[in-house]
Amino acid sequence: MSTSSPRRRLTPRAARTLAATGALGASMALLLGTASAAQANPADTIKPGEAYMGAGTAQENEGLKSRTIGPADTSGVQGIDVSHYQGAINWGQVKGAGIDFVWMKATEGTTFKDSRFNTNYPAAHSAGLIRGAYHFARPNSSSGAAQANFFVDNGGAWSRDNQTLPGVLDIENNPSGAMCYGLSTSQMRTWINDFYNRYKERTTRDVVIYTTANWWNTCTGSWTGMASKAPLWVAHWTTGSPTIPAGFPTWTAWQYTDSGRVAGVSGNVDRNKFNGSRDRLVALANNT
Repeated sequence: MSTSSPRRRLTPRAARTLAATGALGASMALLLGTASAAQANPADTIKPGEAYMGAGTAQENEGLKSRTIGPADTSGVQGIDVSHYQGAINWGQVKGAGIDFVWMKATEGTTFKDSRFNTNYPAAHSAGLIRGAYHFARPNSSSGAAQANFFVDNGGAWSRDNQTLPGVLDIENNPSGAMCYGLSTSQMRTWINDFYNRYKERTTRDVVIYTTANWWNTCTGSWTGMASKAPLWVAHWTTGSPTIPAGFPTWTAWQYTDSGRVAGVSGNVDRNKFNGSRDRLVALANNT
């Protein structure tokens, strides 16, 4: 477990939740360093390079607390996703806590690389986790092909070694402005398809798509064009079962809460589950 101070444990997401419920005033937010007013109210303040998986999802759920994790949620093949906001991670403890897989932030746009990726990626592998990388999409800043190239060149590549998952295109509500990044539904479809095609050209793999039903249906016009090609990682912070975007027959991974706790990780962390056995997770990693 990290020995970082409580001040560093308070991630931007946790700070926002506390501030939204009245637990912290503006003066406390300033006192807590990482819990700045910008982080507590991210709708127009999360700058390119500062985003994390679920930043836009949180805005879709503004004012709602994450649901309690019930017994059904923590059954099956469990995973987490992380970025530099989690700080130092004890991957041996994470593995010992029953976590089988992790996707971690590698890149964003075409200029930002996550500062913890080069530490987390080999360390998770050494601890025996099945791990992969994700790219936070910024469709308003450059082409899908350009961002796919940047992702592959900086952590998103793939190898058949039983422990490397295909990369993820994290495409969700814009945490820095207009929900659909100023693109029309046809422009968004083109952007996603260009990212997909370049990623497959570079890696031979179908990229996994992380999104919410609301964002996908709104910003792509309920597009069905990826349903037969890209595995779906759906974000829906709830118990029971998730709502999936139009066109996708089912989910491959499900991010069911943003306020999970796992040994080896300081503070809250996103919790996920895989839709199948661990053998099927290994098959996804190996493309078999």
